[in-house]
Amino acid sequence: MTPPAPLHTAAAEAPVGVTADAWAESGSELCVSFALVPRPGSAAQARRLANAQLLGWDIGEDARDAAALVVSELVTNAIVHTASHRIVCELCTKPGSLRIAVRDDGYGSGVPRPAQEGPDADEEHGRGLLLVEAVSNAWGVRDEGPGAGLTVWAELRA
Repeated sequence: MTPPAPLHTAAAEAPVGVTADAWAESGSELCVSFALVPRPGSAAQARRLANAQLLGWDIGEDARDAAALVVSELVTNAIVHTASHRIVCELCTKPGSLRIAVRDDGYGSGVPRPAQEGPDADEEHGRGLLLVEAVSNAWGVRDEGPGAGLTVWAELRA
């Protein structure tokens, strides 16, 4: 499996007033990104921003619900497991596909991966990447290099 291009490469920003349908006809990938300050309300803010964008692209309700889960989990992981000063969330769509990527500053304790064995029923944490894996066609982690951070991405059906 080939990971997606880094944030803002091989993707284009849609001109104002161009619908997702018209953009899809051009064969290009449509992408937007937004930056977040890592604080307790950032995951909820990311869900709201992502949902508004996906509504604008006329992405169906099931894909929006799955995207909300993925955005929430990936942003929360970036907040909880890194000492990042900034988190960037990117949404990209092309016909039938939606990609979500979250990049942090990479000051964490290793590469994210789902728990090998499921967390105990009483544990509060440990299910996020298992959920991402369950709702995604593919997901992965890309190390952007020394000092450049980590990007965790997931691809969904749109």
